[in-house]
Amino acid sequence: MENAFFKKSEHPKRQCYLLAFVVWICIGGYEASSQPPETQIEHRFTAEEQVNIAVYEAANRSVVNINTKATVTAGLFLIEVPSEGAGSGIVLDKQGHLLTNYHVVEGAKEIQVALFDGAAHQAKLVGFDPATDVAVIKIEATPESLVPVVFGQSNGLRVGQRVFAIGNPFGLERTLTTGIISSLNRSLPTRSGRMIKSIIQTDAAINPGNSGGPLLDSGSMLIGMNTAIASRTGQSAGVGFAIPVNTLARIVPQLIQKGKVTRPEAGIARVYETDKGLLIATLAPEGPAERSGMRGFKIVREKRKQGPFSAEFQRVDRSGADVIVAVAGLPVKTADDFLAAMESKNPGDQVLITVQREGRRLDIPLVLDAEQR
Repeated sequence: MENAFFKKSEHPKRQCYLLAFVVWICIGGYEASSQPPETQIEHRFTAEEQVNIAVYEAANRSVVNINTKATVTAGLFLIEVPSEGAGSGIVLDKQGHLLTNYHVVEGAKEIQVALFDGAAHQAKLVGFDPATDVAVIKIEATPESLVPVVFGQSNGLRVGQRVFAIGNPFGLERTLTTGIISSLNRSLPTRSGRMIKSIIQTDAAINPGNSGGPLLDSGSMLIGMNTAIASRTGQSAGVGFAIPVNTLARIVPQLIQKGKVTRPEAGIARVYETDKGLLIATLAPEGPAERSGMRGFKIVREKRKQGPFSAEFQRVDRSGADVIVAVAGLPVKTADDFLAAMESKNPGDQVLITVQREGRRLDIPLVLDAEQR
C-alpha cells in the first residue's frame, strides 16, 4: 500500500524544476541577508524629555536618602517604643553638610544617610530651626562622593513655570517627578506655631519620603525644599509645598555656624489688626521701637473722689498710639505682613517703619536687636 505522504511524483521533470526554484530562492535569500542591515533611524527625545533628562542627570547625585531611628513613649504605661522614619536630603558642600526638614530628623537618636553611590554614613545634627522646619546634618565622606546642589533664586519665580522634584518617596531612592508652580506666596504653619511665608505650591508629585528633597527649575538650580503636602490620604493629591530657596539661603549659614537662627527683634510686643494697619498696644521696655520713639497705648491713672473717700483708677488711652502702615516701603495690614517684611532682615539692620500718628504719616528709622529666646 502506498504511503499517501510519500507518494511518488507523476511528473519528475516538474519536480526538478521546483527543486531548482527552491534552491534559487534560498540562495537569493542568503545573498539578501548577507547584505549589511539598513541603518536604523536614531530615536530622538522630545525637547521636554531632553530637559527632564538633563535636570535629573545634573542633580540626582545631590540627593540623599535619610533613615532615622527614634524612641517614642506610647501606651497606658508610657512604654518606650522604637520608631523609624525616612526622608530626603540635599548635599550642601564638600564638607558633608546636608540640608533636610527638621521634622525628618526631629527626636532621632540615629540618622543614617545613603549617598548616590549607595555608601551609607552615620550623620549628626548640626543645627535646626523649628520655625521654618529646616535642619542641617553632617556626614564624614570623601569630597569625591559629595556633589553639592547649585542654589538658584526664588524671587523671580512665575506661576506655570516647570519644576522638578527629586526624592525618596516610600524609600524609592532618587525618584524624579515633574510639574509646574501652581501658586506662590502661600503661608504654611509649622508645629512651632510660626507661619513660613512665601511658600511655593506645586503639582509635582510629593509623597511620604520626599520631605527634605530639592525642588528644581529647568536649569537644575535649587529653588525650594519640598516639605509638605495637602492630602486626605497622606499621599500625593497634586498639592505640594516647598520652602523657597531664598529663605534657605538666609537660614543655612546660621545653622552651620551657630546651630540655631537668630532673628531680628523690633521690640513691638502686642498689636491689634485694624482697617488702617497694625495698632501698637505694647512696646518692649527699652526695645528698638521704644528707643526710636514709637508709641503704644498709655496707661492713665486718675484720682476720683467718692464722698469722703478718694480712689485711684486706671484707664487705657489709645488716642496717641501709632498705627503701622508699612515696613521698608511694603504695605502692612496684618501681623503676618509685618513678620514677612522682617523675614529678610538681620539683627543690627536699620529698617524704616511708616506709622500713622494723630492724622500724620511718619517714617521712623529703627535699628533691630537680636531676638531673645
